[in-house]
Amino acid sequence: MKILLLLFLACLIGCARDRVSLPGNAAAPAKTGAPAATLTTVPPTTTSNVVGPAMPALSAEQIRATCIAGRRLICGRVLKVLPDGLIIESGYSDLLRPPLTESWLIPGTVSAHRDSAAIELNQPGTMCLGTIFLTDIPRRPKARDFDYVLLMAYPAGQYAYSPAPNLTKTIRRFSAGLETAVKLSLPAEQ
Repeated sequence: MKILLLLFLACLIGCARDRVSLPGNAAAPAKTGAPAATLTTVPPTTTSNVVGPAMPALSAEQIRATCIAGRRLICGRVLKVLPDGLIIESGYSDLLRPPLTESWLIPGTVSAHRDSAAIELNQPGTMCLGTIFLTDIPRRPKARDFDYVLLMAYPAGQYAYSPAPNLTKTIRRFSAGLETAVKLSLPAEQ
């Protein structure tokens, strides 16, 4: 069963890689990695010795490469629908079973559970764990609270989330579109 799940995940990653049109042949994710608590979103880097109009293009390309390298498979439950995106508790690996993989949005009536022993690998295309904010989602079908989401997303910085009054959490922000992730990750001065 685990081998079948790994093969399916590899196929899903391959499909996402085809849509993004990555240069060259990237290796499949390894089976080992760091726990989710030690992973952080890599901040975009800028080149301080580049001056003039070449700097934004170079910085955007570096950010794009960072977003592609940090892409994650979002398999999670919608906690809250916001006007600009979704708050998702990711880590529901059993959503990777057919026929649930036919759509990016899965009804909340589906039986799914989180694997408490799962770890987030520091490899492109691996499953994301924890609470995240997802933006730039497809318009149809409309997501509702407690539905499930299954799609590839790109890191786009952080998001301040208020789960309760007088409580604010900073969570990772992801975008379903690569270009939106690059725009959200560009430094504020540009």
